[in-house]
Amino acid sequence: MAKVAVVGSFVMDFIFETPRRPLKGESIIGKSFGMAPGGKGANQAMQAALMGAETHMIGRVGNDVFGDSILESLSRAGVNVECVIRDSAGTGCSGVILDSEGDNSIVMVPRANMACSVSDVDAAADIIRGADVLLLQLEIPMKVNARAVKIAKKAGVRIIMDPAPACPIEDSYYKDVTIMTPNETEARILSGLDVNDVAGAEAAARELAARGLRTAIITMGGNGTLLLDAGEAIFLPPVKVDVKDTTAAGDAFTGSLAVFLSEGKPLAEAAKLAGTVGALATTKYGAQPSLPDRQALRSFLGDNLI
Repeated sequence: MAKVAVVGSFVMDFIFETPRRPLKGESIIGKSFGMAPGGKGANQAMQAALMGAETHMIGRVGNDVFGDSILESLSRAGVNVECVIRDSAGTGCSGVILDSEGDNSIVMVPRANMACSVSDVDAAADIIRGADVLLLQLEIPMKVNARAVKIAKKAGVRIIMDPAPACPIEDSYYKDVTIMTPNETEARILSGLDVNDVAGAEAAARELAARGLRTAIITMGGNGTLLLDAGEAIFLPPVKVDVKDTTAAGDAFTGSLAVFLSEGKPLAEAAKLAGTVGALATTKYGAQPSLPDRQALRSFLGDNLI
């Protein structure tokens, strides 16, 4: 069985469905409102568990009803939450504005996520060392990520970083992380290059590779995925589905990618399957409620069973 460790965030999403995004200073009437457990770390952990991996989540969640809901959601999906600490700072929260095209804009307030500490990671060091893959994002303090990277690298554990929300990061991460999975916006921020098409994605990926990164996988939603591994670029076309909500599609991709690689699948094949998982996540509303399990993936692929 694949073993995945996730050091990352927990967020309760407040989802506002609107015909369009409001303009500056404008108020509009929305179509619907909902709440759903999320957070990039928690989403990726749940997706890994739903794909069949033994998954451990490491981080901090509020000592409140939102924290209760998120931990219940993760546990129900099979995620081990024994390394999750309850914190008085309160559970991270986000406001998601979802337009009629299924695209979203998100504001996230980290709260307890920013109380996550190096000592939390040290307490879970054996879990990280025993994993096939460590998953990281940027919704917790970078010093915590740095400690997790150090432990995983020393143990020979593959490290996948989803550099979101995007911000400049130290050059050491490009050398120490095995794979980065930015979307086109994050790739632009990291590389300083426009990512408007496949050629732009490849140029951005090569810029990241020049900093020491072995593998860059740039996800572009309906425009497909660009994979650059050891200098070789591969384009994976998009999976066609009826898109309702793109929230957590990137998390579905990264969480399932970790599992497929742990199972020994070649990188391109693992990325192609992960792209399908990400696409399926867009066919339902919400973050964690949209994440597909292994059976949903098998059903979608039909004869191409995994």
